[in-house]
Amino acid sequence: MAGGRDRGSRIQRPWSVYRASTFELSSEMIGLALAGNSQDPDEPVLEFSIVCTDLVTPALERKPNSFVAVSCTTPPQAFWTKHGQTEIIEGTSNPMFLSSIAFFQDSNVNQQTQVKLAVYDVKDRSQGTMYMLGSALFSVKELLQEKEHRLQLELRSAENERVGNIAIAAWQMEERTDQRMLMGRLPDSINGRTVLPVDESLTESMGARIKYASLCKDTLLRSVFGGTMSRMYRFPTTDGNHLRVLEQMAESVLSLNVPRQFVRLLLEEDAARVCELEELGELSPCWENLRRQIVSQYQNMILAYQATLSDLNDYRGPSFKASNLKAEKKLEFIPINLHVQRMRVQDELGFEHTYDVITIGAPAAHCQGFKNSGLRKLIQKFEEAKKHSALSSCQSIVYIPQDIVRAKEIIAHINTLKTQVSYYAERLSRAAKDRSASGMERTLVTLADKTRQLVTVCDCKLLASAIQGLNAARPEFIASKASPSADSEQVVLRNDQDTLLAKFSGRNSRSSLHMDWHEEEWEKVWSNVDKSLECIIERVDKLLQKERRPSLVSQDSMTSDQQGGSSKKGEDGKRRAFWINPDSASQESPSLQSSSSPSEPSPPSPSSSSSSARPPSPEQETCEWSEALYPLLTTLTECVAMMSDKAKKSMVFLLMQDSAPTIAMDVSLQYRRDVVFCQTLTALICGFIIKLRNCLRDNGFLRQLYTIGLLAQFESLLSTYGEELAMLEDMSVGVMDLRNVTFKVTQATGSSAPDMLPIITGNRDGFNVRIPLPETMFEALPREIQSGMLLRVQPVHFNVGINEQQTLAEKFGDTSLQEIINSESFSRLNSYYEQFKEVLPEDCLPRSRSQTCLPELLRFLGQNVHARKNKNVDILWQAAEICRRLNGVRFTSCKSAKDRTAMSVTLEQCLILQHEHGMAPQVFTQALDCMRSEGCRRENTMKNVGCRKYAFNSLQLKAFPRYYRPPDGTYGKVET
Repeated sequence: MAGGRDRGSRIQRPWSVYRASTFELSSEMIGLALAGNSQDPDEPVLEFSIVCTDLVTPALERKPNSFVAVSCTTPPQAFWTKHGQTEIIEGTSNPMFLSSIAFFQDSNVNQQTQVKLAVYDVKDRSQGTMYMLGSALFSVKELLQEKEHRLQLELRSAENERVGNIAIAAWQMEERTDQRMLMGRLPDSINGRTVLPVDESLTESMGARIKYASLCKDTLLRSVFGGTMSRMYRFPTTDGNHLRVLEQMAESVLSLNVPRQFVRLLLEEDAARVCELEELGELSPCWENLRRQIVSQYQNMILAYQATLSDLNDYRGPSFKASNLKAEKKLEFIPINLHVQRMRVQDELGFEHTYDVITIGAPAAHCQGFKNSGLRKLIQKFEEAKKHSALSSCQSIVYIPQDIVRAKEIIAHINTLKTQVSYYAERLSRAAKDRSASGMERTLVTLADKTRQLVTVCDCKLLASAIQGLNAARPEFIASKASPSADSEQVVLRNDQDTLLAKFSGRNSRSSLHMDWHEEEWEKVWSNVDKSLECIIERVDKLLQKERRPSLVSQDSMTSDQQGGSSKKGEDGKRRAFWINPDSASQESPSLQSSSSPSEPSPPSPSSSSSSARPPSPEQETCEWSEALYPLLTTLTECVAMMSDKAKKSMVFLLMQDSAPTIAMDVSLQYRRDVVFCQTLTALICGFIIKLRNCLRDNGFLRQLYTIGLLAQFESLLSTYGEELAMLEDMSVGVMDLRNVTFKVTQATGSSAPDMLPIITGNRDGFNVRIPLPETMFEALPREIQSGMLLRVQPVHFNVGINEQQTLAEKFGDTSLQEIINSESFSRLNSYYEQFKEVLPEDCLPRSRSQTCLPELLRFLGQNVHARKNKNVDILWQAAEICRRLNGVRFTSCKSAKDRTAMSVTLEQCLILQHEHGMAPQVFTQALDCMRSEGCRRENTMKNVGCRKYAFNSLQLKAFPRYYRPPDGTYGKVET
């Protein structure tokens, strides 16, 4: 172990249990803690590095492969507990270990704690054969009382022979404070690198972020993440200084919370679909059979979701799903092995830099298997099946796909606009009751706009044709026996109780079904809404004129009563709204009840007393406005309800026709897509929350967020061979479906952990995620985000297979899917940057030491994407760097997020340390091996499968790119 006791690495226990079982830091140790750590809960109480010199082995000609195991005991404890260990350094008698030993604030350590250092010589790393060279012992009190907190001890063997020396050096946390105080005296450059002046306000904001953005203690992050384990390292730099690196890994309660919310929304959506189908009313037997089939399929899916939701609510295990449970049916909506991987770097200037990556097992339908391929091919097969069914059977429906999309949009618009019209009608009524002239004017403008939008939506040929189709499906309809027309724009419906022929298209034409009566009736419905709005506008105008010119009250009232609205289609007496002139019964048009279908209600006519030619008396004046508007608003609301109901039913019927031929395949495909999307959505929400928290005071990022949205870059290492090819298909669809997700940041209603959890709303056409923030954090946001602006997501996905199966794919199989995914994502990434350049300045982006500008990086990435090069991992490295420099969120996946993912994130960390923080290149390989052997990702294997080994074998690793191979002794045969 590289440093510190892991917090929450035991298997099959929730991280909340680990937190509850930790020891409180004694006040005695707080007094001894070195300065500075009280400002940061992630700081260790005590951290020291180890160097050995003059190690002696029994075989003098052989240099040892050594590591140091650290154990401790605190009285009255009478036994030793292993606390950690360093990495193995091969072939030297004077090893200097990069991993430091850290005691964090939840450690049971005080002055009396005894620490034992045992140095081992590893003879065979792959077999794990080793023996102890010697050991040394010291107390914490001894180390802290030394002037420079340094100890030099002799190593003694079991036979009490001297076998070398060991030096312990405790790191002083006040370094950061001292170095910041010296910043004003820094030279303009260090070793040729320009040092930019830092504004004091920036230093303050960074200090605040360091203080509050802890995974363990921050109000927001600790409500989302837990089970944090930490490791410490000290790496030398090119200019003779050192980097202090804290590596952390944490799981998230969202692994369960998001699937529970998501499945509940799916249940509500599918139950609503069933209700909509049932509310269509009575249908003829042929249509009724189709409806029954569709409802039956939806009810089966509802039962499956109910069982899943029950299983999720009953789950009491850890807050992550181990990789060996990926095929567990009850947990299939939970993402596999979801963690946040964090690296915090304190550089030679004393400043902190934080890098986060969300690691997740490939979002895929593992429980459903991959024999029939993944989502991309299944979607293609489904679309082909729909085309085939539309052309091969006389009992199928020929439709235009654009009309189906339009029908779903119409339903969504109608639902939204109907609610808005009712809301603003109520507000107008309240304004009238309060006699607020300005309030009435403002509300009327909005009411008129929403009502006209609704009329525009309903006045379309597709809707008129669908209404005719629904009318033709009623049992009492006398069908035309005419033959189908060859005109593709025509609707032909036959309904003779035992056969069904429905060729449907309503894109550019009215129906030729000789249903002029029904078409005219539908025009009356939406034109009555239009007329009712005009009448309200006129009445409000007259009321306001009365308010301004009281002398004209009688004349205005009489004029108002004598005026009627007119249809935008012309003054046809038969189409006049029945309520337009209540006092003129002779001009009242026939009631809609007589001309509408029996199932549709008609709006009641308002009382004739609602308008009068006489001026109101003084005692009547206070309620005149409300009384004058109430019947008109009631009529508008009821007309809108009638129009919306008819329109929605006709669209539901159209969608029923479309889905009927392939409903079984449709439902099966949708279920798989739901499973994959839920896993992907959970990872996205985790990434959004941690990115927003880290950049809460980064005005450039926040401006970018609400202007062009968040860049979410997914990296996967799946092969394009066998089952992983189907996993890649699933994942690529799940990532692209994230385009239908928006975020909204709100102020939390309370300060408890549940108050900070995200809230998901919406349906499969679009989900919105509300992110609650504590008041102090919410107030730090720009006005645009505080006002509730929806924040978009731009997902991109790059894949490069690196294992032995990818070698087979490259030699004997097909890599085209990988090429397509990378090419599509490069285009979207390039488009995102072009959009950024158009609307935002470059100073919104984070600074980088890289000598390569973003346009050049994008050009190199494009060249690599289009180059036919095997296992071209440059694609992954360049895409990751571009993402970081564009303020994006990083996600890394392999099959289980355990082995290949560990190789990728540790490599990324070392590349960042070298390129952005000047880590000495000669220790790059040693640092990489150190993180892989003693870092958090090794513990991740333990959490998942109960073994601290990566699931590789020597033969496999020969096929891996060089930098993706773990050190000897860290891998072996493991059940995954």
